[in-house]
Formats: sequence, C-alpha cells, structure tokens
Amino acid sequence: MSTPSTAHRPLIAIPARFSATTSALRYAAEVNARALVEAVWRAGGEPATIHPHAPGGTADPAEVAARLDRFDGLLLPGGGDLAPHRYGPAEAHESVYDVDDQQDGFDLELARGALSAGLPLLAICRGLQVVNVALGGTLHQDMGGPDREHRHLVHPVSVRPGSAVAEALRAERVEASCYHHQRVDRLGAGVEVTARAADGTPEALELPGATGWFTAVQWHPEDTAPRDPANQGLFDALVRAALKR
Repeated sequence: MSTPSTAHRPLIAIPARFSATTSALRYAAEVNARALVEAVWRAGGEPATIHPHAPGGTADPAEVAARLDRFDGLLLPGGGDLAPHRYGPAEAHESVYDVDDQQDGFDLELARGALSAGLPLLAICRGLQVVNVALGGTLHQDMGGPDREHRHLVHPVSVRPGSAVAEALRAERVEASCYHHQRVDRLGAGVEVTARAADGTPEALELPGATGWFTAVQWHPEDTAPRDPANQGLFDALVRAALKR
C-alpha cells in the first residue's frame, strides 16, 4: 500500500512482551519483535508498544478501554503460552512455557475491549489464541509432540474464499511461517475458522458479527512479509481499517 505521510500514520497499539535479559539495556525489558514493528511501519502505521498492566493477573476493563481509546488499531502479537487455567484445565502440560499472569490478564482484556469498541484488530499466533479464549473458547495444550507441532515450519495454508483474511492476503493459499505447539480446540462464541493447514489445524479465525475489522492468524506473517506481498497484506489491511475508523 502507499505509505501515508508521517503526520497521518494511524497509531497501532502493540502490547509489550516481557524479556528477562537484554544486554544493551542491562535490565529486564519490555519488547516487541523488530520484524513485527517494521511490518506495521511499512503498511503506513505508527507502531506503539504499550505496557501490560494487570495487577494480580486481572486488568481493569475501564482502564483498558480508556487506554485503547487513543489508538486507531490494535495488534496482538505472538509470545509465550496462556496459562491453561484461563480456559479450563487446572494442570499444565509439560510443554507449556513462558506463562506470565500479568501478560495473560492484559492481553485477554485488550482483546475483549478492542472487539467491543470495534477497534481494528489483527491477532497473530498467541494473539489468535488469546482472542479465542477471551470469547470463551479453549486450546489444545500440546499438538502431540515434535512430530506434530508447527515449529520452525513453513507450510501451505488454504484460505476460505471471500473471508477477511483472503481479502487481506489477496490469495486463497499462502505459505505460512509457523512457530507453535498449541492450537484451537473449542471455538469461542461466534468465531469461525477461515483457514486451515493440511493437517486440519485452524490457521485463521474471524468473527462475522464483529463491529470492526478483525482477523487472526496462527502463523507469523511478519517473518516473510518483507519479501511476500500476501503476508504483508495482513498488516496493510489493519492499517487501512485504522485509517477509515
């Protein structure tokens, strides 16, 4: 897409991920992947990292709504696993990793707040899982071990014709760069699967009743976006929706 002037770049909120070590900063940090930020920038957006605030693992809905109100769009990025108790199981599978209660609480309320307000929302990998859980869905904690998970894997994904993700990609098939060992189990309220991998794994979700633009993908489009217009198209679509809002 053509890049707006700096003064007219819509503001896209991206919740930070906690990092235990960052050598140049000397301390633990809050970060976002450079590839993700640059994909938003290429699309014409102004990426803005926001601090996850959820004391005790619960974010205040009114506070989150007020914080979202200043933004034109939201991107929910990848990251560690959601705590299984957020969607049912009391016990965590041995493969569950990098759970953070504050991050979980904040992301879940961001998803609810953005969908309620009609704020344009693109959810990626963990972000897709967050949205599904926020709407009452569940996850498979583990896809079945190394021979069945989608880690360090680029594979084809079939996309439903006419879906929002197909319109963003301008394609009904895409090469998806994946890094996940979990997948959607029960769908959240009103959620539909709009793309699948060859093994049946849900790779994109949409919410037909949403008041604003929304799509979620299980893969990482930022990995290949610099050289793949289809994957860059997801970020372009988010920014176009943010400009129209």
